[in-house]
Amino acid sequence: MSVDIDWSAFLQVFVAALLGACAVVTFYALGLRLLVRSGHAPVVSPAEFTDAITVVTEKELKRAAKQAAKAARKSPLTDGQKRIALIGAYGCFALCAAAVVVGILIIVVGH
Repeated sequence: MSVDIDWSAFLQVFVAALLGACAVVTFYALGLRLLVRSGHAPVVSPAEFTDAITVVTEKELKRAAKQAAKAARKSPLTDGQKRIALIGAYGCFALCAAAVVVGILIIVVGH
């Protein structure tokens, strides 16, 4: 009994997975960049877990929020440019979500 591997199909799946992963990461990074340029820097408060080390203190969180607000005020972009950057950021995040949904549908539904 021998096992035959279709190497060309294996290569196709590998290349498709690599390109899909690169596309999702690229659009997510671009979306974050556009989100920051639009003046909506994501500042996340630290999660509180039992028996876990909190990496960001409350003081550091306030300082980060203050720096984000200061950077938003100093932005050289006009309001229209900020709005376009925000729409672009949401578009990039939508593309990421669509790629994930399409990948799941391909796995579940098949061809």
